[in-house]
Order: sequence, then C-alpha cells, then structure tokens
Amino acid sequence: MKTISELNQYKSDALKSLAVGEGYRVVVGMATCGISAGAKPVMEAFKGKIAEYDLPNVEVVKTGCIGMCVYEPIVEIFAPGKEKVTYIHMDAERAARVVTEHLKWGKPVAEFTVDGGETGQLRNLNDIQFYKKQERIVLRNCGLIDPENIGEYIARDGYQAAALALTSMTREEVIEVVRNSGLRGRGGAGFSTGLKWSFAAPSQADQKYIVCNADEGDPGAFMDRSVLEGDPHAILEAMIIGGYAIGATKGFIYVRAEYPVAVQRLNIAIEQAKEMGLLGKNILNSGFDFEIEIRLGAGAFVCGEETALIASIEGKRGMSRNKPPFPANKGLWGKPTIINNVETLANIPQILLRGSEWFRSFGTEKSPGTKVFALGGKISNTGLVEVPMGITLREVIYDIGGGCPNGKAFKAVQTGGPSGGCITVKDLDTPIDFDNLVAIGSMMGSGGMIVVDEDNCMVDIARFFLDFTVDESCGKCTPCREGTKRMLETLELITAGEAKPEDLDDLAELADNIRLTSLCALGQTAPNPVLSTMKHFRDEYDAHVHDKRCPAGVCQALLNYIILHTCTGCTRCVKKCPVDAISGKVKERHTIDQKKCIKCGACMDACTFKAIIRK
Repeated sequence: MKTISELNQYKSDALKSLAVGEGYRVVVGMATCGISAGAKPVMEAFKGKIAEYDLPNVEVVKTGCIGMCVYEPIVEIFAPGKEKVTYIHMDAERAARVVTEHLKWGKPVAEFTVDGGETGQLRNLNDIQFYKKQERIVLRNCGLIDPENIGEYIARDGYQAAALALTSMTREEVIEVVRNSGLRGRGGAGFSTGLKWSFAAPSQADQKYIVCNADEGDPGAFMDRSVLEGDPHAILEAMIIGGYAIGATKGFIYVRAEYPVAVQRLNIAIEQAKEMGLLGKNILNSGFDFEIEIRLGAGAFVCGEETALIASIEGKRGMSRNKPPFPANKGLWGKPTIINNVETLANIPQILLRGSEWFRSFGTEKSPGTKVFALGGKISNTGLVEVPMGITLREVIYDIGGGCPNGKAFKAVQTGGPSGGCITVKDLDTPIDFDNLVAIGSMMGSGGMIVVDEDNCMVDIARFFLDFTVDESCGKCTPCREGTKRMLETLELITAGEAKPEDLDDLAELADNIRLTSLCALGQTAPNPVLSTMKHFRDEYDAHVHDKRCPAGVCQALLNYIILHTCTGCTRCVKKCPVDAISGKVKERHTIDQKKCIKCGACMDACTFKAIIRK
C-alpha cells in the first residue's frame, strides 16, 4: 500500500467484507478477562456446532474487552436490520443451544441475555445503565472489531489520521493540534502531551525515539492491557503520528511479559502493518520512515517511571535517575525520547481526525476528554469504563458500577493504586479530573478504581499497598528503600495489636519525610495510602492501637471468637476446629481456648445456630 487512494480503496473493500449480508456475525469476547472466564471453549463450541449444522453466512470472530467483565464470557450476535443480541455468562453448553435456536431457527435464547428473559425484551449491553453515561474514544473499537484483523481497524477509519498527518500536515501543525486539544498524559502525572512533544521536536539528533509505556503495574488496573488486546493498531498509528511530529524514526512498546495476549496481538499488528506498508520505509509515499519494536518488561513496578523504563530498554537494571535532563532532551541511549502511556496514545488518531475542539467538547476546561477506569473491589459491576472528565465519583460508583453488592455500605474508593489515596463518602460528589482528585488527597493515577465497603479494614488496606510498594522499590534511594520498610513494619505491628500510641505519630512523620525526600514518584507517592487512611479513618487506627480491636473484623490477631449461651452443644464446631481449641460436653455450651485459637473462623462457619460471634 503506497498511497492514500490505495488505503481508501482498501477501507472500502474492508467495509464490504464486514457486511453481514443475510447471515450472522458472532463476536466472542476474547480479552484476558473473557479467556480467564472460559471464552475459549465457548468459541470452539460455536465453531463446532456451526460446522455440524453447515450453517451458511455465519462468521465467528474474536474481539477485545467488551467492558462489563462481571458478565464474562460475553457473546454478541449481529444480524442485518436487527438489534444485536448480547449473551452473558456463556459456556459451551449454552453456546450449542444458541447456535441451534438463534442461528439455525432464528429465535434468540432470551434466558441467556442481559435481562434473562424476565422483561420480555432482548436487551443488549448498550441498553443497560452501565453504558449510558460512558463516552468511548479510547475504547471505541474494543469489543467491536477483531484485533487480529487489520482490515477491520481500517474499516473503522484506521490509519486515516496517520495518512492525514504524513501527507497534509507539517510536524508543527500536528503538535499544535495535540497541544490545543488539551490532552494530558493518562499515565498519572497529567502533563500536557502536546507540550511534551514540543520539547523533543526542535532537538537536533541523528536519532529520536517514541516509546509507548505499557508497563501497567497498579494492582487492580487493566486499562492499558485491554486497549492493547482490543485495538493494538490504534497504538501503532499513534506512534507513527508522534514519531512524525518529533522527527523520530524508531519506536518501542515496553509491555510487561505478564500480558501474553497483548504481546501476541501487538506482534500480529506490527507484522500486518509492515506487510501493508504502514510501517517501515516511505510510509504512504510520504518519505517518512518508522519502525516499531516490542520490549518485554519483567514486571517491575518501578519501570512504569520513565527513567527506569529507559534503563530497562537499554538492558540495565530498572532504576530511576535524577531529572533534569528530561527524556525529551536526553532519553533512550542519550537521544531525545518521548514516552506516552497506552491510553494517552489511543486518543491521538481521533484527535487528529476530528480536531482539538471536538476533543475539548468532552470533559472539563483543564482536563478535556475522557478517562478509562478499571472498576474493581467491592463493586457490583466490575469492568472497564470510559467516562468524560468531570463526571462525579458518585455517578461512576453507583450509576455505572451499581454500588456495593449484597447491600453493604460504601466505605471508600482507592484511586491511583499504591500511589493514590482513599476517597470517602463526603467527597463522592467531586467531579473527576486531575486537579480535583489531588485537591481531596488522592490522584488520577493510571485509572485503577478499587472500591471498599464496611467489611474492609482501612489499616489493612494501607498495609496491603505498602507491602506491594516495599516489594517493588528499586532500592536506589534510602527514603524509599528503608523508609517504606519501616512504615510496613509499623503497620504490621498495628494490625497485630502490638503497636504503642506513639507509633502513630512516628508513622505519620515518617510518611511525610519519605514523600518529600524520595528520588522518584514511586517513593514520593508510596506514603499516600497511609496518609489518606490516617486522615479519614484515624478512629480505626486508634481502635487497633488503644483498644486492640479491629472494627471491621479483618485483622486476625485482634479477633476473638466467642460461643454464646445459645450454644446447644451439637459439637459441629469441635469437629471443624483445626487446632482443637474448642471443648465442652455434648448438649452443653462449649468454650474456646483463646490461646490456642488461630482465628480462622471455621467454627463460626460450622455453627448452624449462630451461637458463635466474632468480636
């Protein structure tokens, strides 16, 4: 493919091939979430049953994350002139029945759909509350196209933005459009993308680089992985545009090896783009050359920091360095380097095609556009959501997420992962953008949003994140290497009921010192979960330290299991206790030896009379 006219002709042909005609298009969610839920046997069952019936005009394709992970495996069926039908919680047996009743006889299986046939309406996922407040820019192709078919990407305006940039715009014009859009880096820092590009563009060097940071390491975050799995060509196209804008001819995608599906689909996409002349020499006869390579990371959280990432690509140990010099001036192998994360880059093609004003029509003045969040934890509708900046936390958690399951009360939401902080009920009406989240003591981060309910202990939550950070510290600077360990030790004393009152003040002081003196963002933000939980839930810390009690009943060392007077002496608890801590005669009240008890709760689970309580 040498010219724009050839690209447009290919797009026209691809659109025709996508037309279902008189048949069906069966789309199976085959992102990591779908695969882990059992999507592979579902897809095989569809193909096998369709072949058995020899059904004509039925196409079965894979797609990326459809969004509502709680419903996986998800299958969507498209037919001309009809509403799509979404089937949820699929398995091989259900798939066979859908082929027989829906694809062969034309009657959808209502009980497998979103409403389960209860309302008599075959609603698809787009009809439910989860999607009504979403705006999809980054995820526009995820769940719709086959990520391993470049034709389907091109049919959806793929590589049109790159063609526009390479043949109709100057480098300066490209940067100006991105800058005017107000796009801020979605990796956490929120720095202006266009401004960052403008720093590298004027630099004189024999080689410049564009790097895609796909080292997504936050616990509970899966936004970047889902984009790579569902729309890999969008990232390649964005890197071509960025390379052209700053004068780079080489790009690297730094992705963690724990993302095998993403890596596989990226490799396929790169080969397809090369075969079609969209990567390599003289792209679209523009005179611009650009190549992309994949570099696998070993899963070090610190390599999400740009200077540590650079060191890793260079074959060195992933450790941060002081800035300046900034990578835009002196980065990979000492050359000017621009590093953007996956979500940031996924916005670029649409901004160029539709314009900066279009992008600014979403979001807020200081934070235009949308943000992708991974909803997890104690939330009814776990999944991937893309919402306009400025939407409130309450809307995301309740209108989209469905609130906490089982009637439990919402307690807090942790945004920004180990680098962020917890947000409580009083701030739920805060509009989400970079500056507002910082103002209430948290941060956007890459987009993880973990909800906790009344059953969670906030001290234990802080301990969990500190345990992660201690493991992931590169060890270069003393405040992070030693300070986070001391913080974790203190939190472990608190959750074990062995801390002294003065330990709380020492913990707060240590956290503040680490925040101010660490070398890179990992150490500087590591104390955030501790500082925010101490600010909003000081009463829980005091209960652990002064009363030797965990209000949420989570910290095992502070739990006691008590047998009430209503005990009938049935001996079920005795049989279940793994350490023989329960004694008593048949048909008489039993007792628990607290010195022997390991706080496992097996006795309370076994008691059918609810005669055992946890205090």
